[in-house]
Order: sequence, then structure tokens, then C-alpha cells
Amino acid sequence: MPCTAHFACFSGCPETYPLNTVVYRCARCGGLLDVIHDLKALCDRSPAAWMRLFEERYMRTGWPYGSGVWGKKEWVCPNVADENVVSLFEGGTNLFWAERLGKILAVNDLWVKQCGTSHTGSFKDVGMTVLVSMVKQMRAEGKDVRAIACASTGDTSAALAAYGAVAGIPTVVFLPKGRVTDAQLMQPIANGAITVALDTDFDGCMKLVQQVCEKHRLYLANSMNPLRIEGQKTISIEIVQQFDWEVPDWVIVPSGNMGNISAIGKGFLMMQALGLTTRLPRLVAAQAANASPLVESFRQGFATFTPTRAQPTAASAIQIGDPVNVPKAIAALKRFGGIVESATEDELADAAALGDRTGLLACPHTGVALAVLRKLIASGHVKPDDRVIVVSTAHGLKFMDFKRAYHSGSLPGVTPEHANRVVECPAVLGDVERALMPRLDLAK
Repeated sequence: MPCTAHFACFSGCPETYPLNTVVYRCARCGGLLDVIHDLKALCDRSPAAWMRLFEERYMRTGWPYGSGVWGKKEWVCPNVADENVVSLFEGGTNLFWAERLGKILAVNDLWVKQCGTSHTGSFKDVGMTVLVSMVKQMRAEGKDVRAIACASTGDTSAALAAYGAVAGIPTVVFLPKGRVTDAQLMQPIANGAITVALDTDFDGCMKLVQQVCEKHRLYLANSMNPLRIEGQKTISIEIVQQFDWEVPDWVIVPSGNMGNISAIGKGFLMMQALGLTTRLPRLVAAQAANASPLVESFRQGFATFTPTRAQPTAASAIQIGDPVNVPKAIAALKRFGGIVESATEDELADAAALGDRTGLLACPHTGVALAVLRKLIASGHVKPDDRVIVVSTAHGLKFMDFKRAYHSGSLPGVTPEHANRVVECPAVLGDVERALMPRLDLAK
């Protein structure tokens, strides 16, 4: 049977829509949409056959299957013709065995899924390839999509601008003025996106971009668009594939707008439904304490959820007080026995620096996840022999100002435990020895 997929209301309304429809919420109830696959058709191939197919395609050159996303096309977006796929060879990112860091933290099987080692330096690429490909498909079909737009704290705008440039589709990005790094700001500018800096936070940008998209025939690229989720769910499929189809015990995900933890949960559920796996891991949503609206909801058993106004945090990509994907995230966390925990600025900065000392180059959001891991170990939730995956969402090179401020001792609210200051001295052997040797002795 041919593989197909469509939009359906996540809240349970009977509304459905083709994937090439410009729609983001259920017309009947206003709820979020989800992409639903024909599992009966997918079951025509056995679990072992799916595994073989995915292994044969993985990181090869046959278009478009060499991509970590499009190698699983039937599970992601079978509705896009191969000639309309817009790919930058996303996915296929390193699963790094953090052996030294694990020994320090007293967990023996710690891994970091380095999603930031991608074309634009963040996990957003694996979702954006699906969304931009669908827009290219729609434009090829004659649909009037003028441009693609998003609100962003930096990484989404970079991914949208790059994929739009490859496809030749105009892009528009709304950024909170002064709240993204220079590296993140320059990415959409360099790729030709119309870049609008607004004197508001991400939540304010999000409200405005939805209004502009509705009024001016722009296609919304934020993660409330479920096409993004379909690409991002391949992160969990790829993790299991990299472990020869074994499921880890824990997956810890930096969480802001809640799309990624929803997507990762969806990938694990799909593997279980199609018989490739038999169990689920426990999911952890890791939030910065200054932007942690889901923490209180978790403490109350998810009985209610109240948006908050996010306060400034070094983990700027998850500085979100009113996450769009909360209903999906809560559903996933309940299904996976999930935990929501937060990390202060001091905790996330020190955790990122400790990771760096063992060979990582951790973005502040990865620092949040590592700090939360330390808390889960201390509380006894994570056991020494558990297999733990920390999802690293962006490349540390995007956040050099954060690292410079940490190591110079000028990061607000942080007393750096692992600061590594530059040794400055005259270019004279005796002076060099006097400056160097005490530091070298301490390093032993």
C-alpha cells in the first residue's frame, strides 16, 4: 500500500486536512494539528525490513535518502515528490560517548546527541527541511505562498533562511531586538532573509508573525506547524538506530517552545507502534529557571498550565514563557513517565563549562540539560548504570560571548566554578615559567 499522511486535530476533533493545505490550527476547536501517518500501510513492511532499509540508506548519496531525515521519508513526509525535497544533508549527527563527563557525574553510560553539528548549527535543520520541502511542493502545484516566515530566538531563523535560500523561496524572520547573539543574527542576514528586529521578547514576536502570515499569504515556519515536528522526530529514531535499535533509559531535552520534546516522544512512539522497539525511555524537559512555565505545572501533576513572562537567561533559545506546544509536550511527558526540572543561571553555566572541560563545546541550552542531569543523579532518579542521552541542541560556536563572559567572570548572576583565564606575561622565559608552572602543577 502507498504510504500517506495528513493533518488531524491533536485535541481529537474529526477535522483533517491534506499536508499541502495552509493551516496551522483546527478550524473547529482552534487546537494544535498533528501529522497522522497510515500505520496500516507502513505495517506492510516488517520491522526487520524497515531496519534494513534505514541502514542501507543511512548517510549514503542516493537522493534524497542520504539525509538523516529523508532516509526515513515514508515515516516523515511521503507526500513530497523527491524533486521538491530541499535538503542540506541534515541529520546523521554524532552520538558522543561522554565517558569522562560521565565518570565525574557518576553515570557510566552517558551520551550527548550533538544535533548542533549540522549545516546551520542547530537541531532546527531536521525540522526545517520538511517544512520548506512542503512549501516547494505547494508552489510547484500552483498554490499562492508568497514567502515563509518565523519568529525566532536565533536558530529557527538561521535554518529557515538557509533552506529558503537553497529553494529560492523568500523568507522573513522576526527576532527579539538585542536578545540573540551576533552569530545568530548574521546567519539569516547572510542567507538573504528579510530580518526584522522587534522591541519585544520571543512571545511578542510569535504573536506578530502569526498576524502577518494570516494577512499577507506568508507560510508560518514555527514549531506550531506540525511539519517541523515530523523532521525533528527523526532525532529519536536516529538515536535508537545508532544503538543498533536499543532504546536508552533517559532522554533529556532542553525545552522552550516544547516542539522538540514532543517530536522526540513521537518518534519513540512510532517505532514502538511499528514493532521496531518494545519499550519507551523516560523523557525529561529541561528548562532554564528564568523561563520555566512547565515546572510548576509538572509539580501539580499537570492539572493546570499558566504561561509566565520569561526572564532573561543565557539559554536564550528557550527563553519562552508561553510555549505553543504545551499540550503535545504534556501528553508526551505523561506517556513517558516524564520529569520537568529547571536549572539556574549559575547551574547551567557551570554545567556547560564542565562539559567543555571534558571535550564538548556546549551551548547554554545543553548546559541546562547537563545541569538537570546532575540534579536527577543527586535525587536518585538516574542510576549509575542507566543509559542517558542528553540532546545538545546547538553548536557552542554560536555562543562565544556566553563563554567569554563565563571565563572572564563577567556573566551576570554566575560565580564561575570552572573559569579558565588567559595567562598574560612578557615574552621572557623566566616570566613565562613563573606564570605557567603553578597553573601546570594545579592541572595535574
